[in-house]
Amino acid sequence: MTGTARLHLSPELPALLDRIDALGGSLDAGADAAEDLGRLPEHTARALLDTGIVAAELPRSLGGHEFAPLQLIETVERLSYHDAAAGWTMFALQLVTGSTAAFIGDAAAADLFPDVAGGEYALVAGHGTRPGRAVPEKDGYRVSGNWQFASGMAHATHVHSLIQVEGTGEMRILTMPKSQVVLDGNWDVLGLRATHSIDYHCHDVYVPHEYTYLATTTTPVNGDAVYRLGLVNMAAIGHTGWALGVGRRLLDELRKVAGARTGTRGAAVDTSQFHAEYATAEARLRSARAWVTEAWRDFEATLDAGDLLSTEQDTLLRLVLNHATSTAREVGGTVHRWAGSAAIRRGPIDRFLRDLHTGTQHITSSPLVLQHCGRWLSGPRPEARWNFLDLTG
Repeated sequence: MTGTARLHLSPELPALLDRIDALGGSLDAGADAAEDLGRLPEHTARALLDTGIVAAELPRSLGGHEFAPLQLIETVERLSYHDAAAGWTMFALQLVTGSTAAFIGDAAAADLFPDVAGGEYALVAGHGTRPGRAVPEKDGYRVSGNWQFASGMAHATHVHSLIQVEGTGEMRILTMPKSQVVLDGNWDVLGLRATHSIDYHCHDVYVPHEYTYLATTTTPVNGDAVYRLGLVNMAAIGHTGWALGVGRRLLDELRKVAGARTGTRGAAVDTSQFHAEYATAEARLRSARAWVTEAWRDFEATLDAGDLLSTEQDTLLRLVLNHATSTAREVGGTVHRWAGSAAIRRGPIDRFLRDLHTGTQHITSSPLVLQHCGRWLSGPRPEARWNFLDLTG
């Protein structure tokens, strides 16, 4: 595609949100069982996939819906409101499958995405950091490596992994059948238990060159302007929507607790301090969401004009995600403080708090990324550019 391709606003968004909302009750009812299982049950995953949530990030040229960034953020926000682990699982599959479809070569795309409109396409999961070793061989690479945090792997057919080409140092992303890797099955954690974010490894596996793409590319083979964000910036979409959805659900759950306890003997929720802290949390979350909307409207305008994001926009994109995530974490602190026993007994508040504090550990919102944002914005390194999540130059 050329750099002048416009941003697509899909008319499918309202119907997709309605389909997600229709599953809200069953997601709530099955959340404990999913945690015990360590992944979404197959019938739950299938129902979510049937909403079209992964197809939302697949290129129109392959039969997908190709949502614009703010549409994707709203989609992930809505699902994460209903279930944080389901939201995380699906945005991971959405991101990795969508970027694979956009950037992989034509022959590989035809193999992996033969009939998106008919529901026949690969589901791809994996991790884009900690590169494996790729030794050039004929028309491909001999790959070995260990990778972590493959969210959604239980539901995937294929694996996405970062590799470094021996001899050149070039960073590429590969796609291979899941059967070619060993799943370590080691996801034993406090929160996001139902995401199946396991580690995996492979040794001496041949991957054809056409099933790889340059990790830093912003030039899609399939699809239009949204994919000019590149893989790392596209990852910020799902994480941003997730933080907003989880923060909103926790505040709404605290409101239910307050409603049930108001007027009872010694109720902390009847105090002026609670009212002030609830109002402050509400203001913070609404403000964070407003900045997400404002910033991404600017990013969308740049993409729609046929341009790539500037370094300032790349910086703000990371800062907006960091702010949304830290705001959700602060909201979680308020909820934990005032929910009392509801925060420690098994139920929605306990589960969402555990999921929140696990999700906010993600590398995309790490303290180092925040420091890099400040370093560029404060002016001492105007020539520096973003390389993945590092500021270099």
